[in-house]
Amino acid sequence: MRDAVNTVRIPLLTVILAGCATTTPPEEDPVFLKLTDLEARLIRIERVIDNQSLIELTTRIDQLQSEIQTVRGDTETLAFQTDNAAERQRDLYVDVDGRLQELELTLAQLQISMQELLTEEEAPPPPVLLPGSDQDNYQAAFNLLRDGNYEEATGAFEQFLAVFPSSPLADNAQYWLAETYYVQRQYMAALPAFQLVLDEYPGSSKLPDALLKIGFCNYELQQWDAAREALQRVIREFSATTAARLATQRLERILQEQG
Repeated sequence: MRDAVNTVRIPLLTVILAGCATTTPPEEDPVFLKLTDLEARLIRIERVIDNQSLIELTTRIDQLQSEIQTVRGDTETLAFQTDNAAERQRDLYVDVDGRLQELELTLAQLQISMQELLTEEEAPPPPVLLPGSDQDNYQAAFNLLRDGNYEEATGAFEQFLAVFPSSPLADNAQYWLAETYYVQRQYMAALPAFQLVLDEYPGSSKLPDALLKIGFCNYELQQWDAAREALQRVIREFSATTAARLATQRLERILQEQG
């Protein structure tokens, strides 16, 4: 639009310059007056053009404001959703925390109950008095072991030791109690039972055999150092016994197996 106006303006200026070469005063020259009017009209047209640019700018501003409003609405929606999500997360956390507290309380109660049960189990029942003498009861327990009734023999020797702890046969009973575990391959139970013979009955004739079986239990458990130590002690302290000969044979086997 502005280019078209300039196209009109250039010839008009040429005419004006030509008119200025005449001797007629400009304020009386009709051509000059006409040109002046045309110039004023051109100025108004330029203002209109400029105003049109302002209109376009205003329109663009309105569009931007509309877009801003849209973005603001989306932002508010997102903020609302975020607040709701945060609230749901808080509710979920409170729920999970409450459930965890209930589980922890239940677990603590179970632990207390288990401890009570263990305490009850650890407290042995009072021994039931057996009929007959200590010799009779010892022989009955030994017969169970000899006949292969190992579990019954275990209970019988335990009962014997509870009822007749001071019997001269108590050391033998302790040894054979340990033997009931050993023949069932319960080496972890047999090991401390044989050790009790050494600890509680240091003068017992069963010491060489108990020490030998301690070496055998450690051998079966692949505790090589402890096995060698017990077997060497049998040979060193009870050299003239069958237990010493068996200890020597087992040491030789360990040497072959271990290289």
